[in-house]
Amino acid sequence: MTGFDGRPVLVTGASGGIGGEIVRQLVAAGADVIAAGRSEESLAPLVAETGVRTAIFDLTSEEQIAAALEDLDLWGVVNCGGFGGEIATPMETDIDVFDKVMAINARGALLVIKHASRTMVRLGRGGSIVNVSSQASLVALDNHISYGSSKAALDNITRVSALELGRHGIRVNSVHPTVVMTEMSEFYWGREDVGGPFLEQMPLGRWATQAEVAAPVVFLLSDAASMITGVHLPIDGGYTCR
Repeated sequence: MTGFDGRPVLVTGASGGIGGEIVRQLVAAGADVIAAGRSEESLAPLVAETGVRTAIFDLTSEEQIAAALEDLDLWGVVNCGGFGGEIATPMETDIDVFDKVMAINARGALLVIKHASRTMVRLGRGGSIVNVSSQASLVALDNHISYGSSKAALDNITRVSALELGRHGIRVNSVHPTVVMTEMSEFYWGREDVGGPFLEQMPLGRWATQAEVAAPVVFLLSDAASMITGVHLPIDGGYTCR
């Protein structure tokens, strides 16, 4: 795979497990990574490990995003920041939670693209953006009305951004992971009545790892994917092929 030769790449949600692994793999591939999160404290362990730069902002605040990105000369962006929200049906959903999920997962990603792409276009070097979506945007999952809807909105942001930014040599793609069994996921997907039937429908029959999600992100960012844009790549063990 082609290295990044010091190209600056912003990764939101870098304090999380998947975001942190994306940062590590990008650093290993030679990128100049800017790890983004809501506080320096949340990013401190990753900075100590990798030596990356940081950008601090809340994904719900356009003012903070604009201020943080204004002076960053970026070549790439990974939108990995997100909020799981609730486990609820359409009949039970808390609309306040729904609004927060949409504000972070869809609106927040759009705001990052809005302000990052302005700089990328001005620099005239092309670039690459990868949005971390979900299998929940590709198929209907029980109790995922808020999360699935937010990621479906992110998918359209991906497609339209690919269409609009292609003329500037900027590619925009998304990845769609299945469950990575973290402590946060365990409370729902770790239930025998939920996780068991789900894995029975998946051809590979196991949960994804953080590294298995990060590697395709790095590929789509890289020059090895230089003719790929507007793509939605499942990382789901074949679940959505059914």
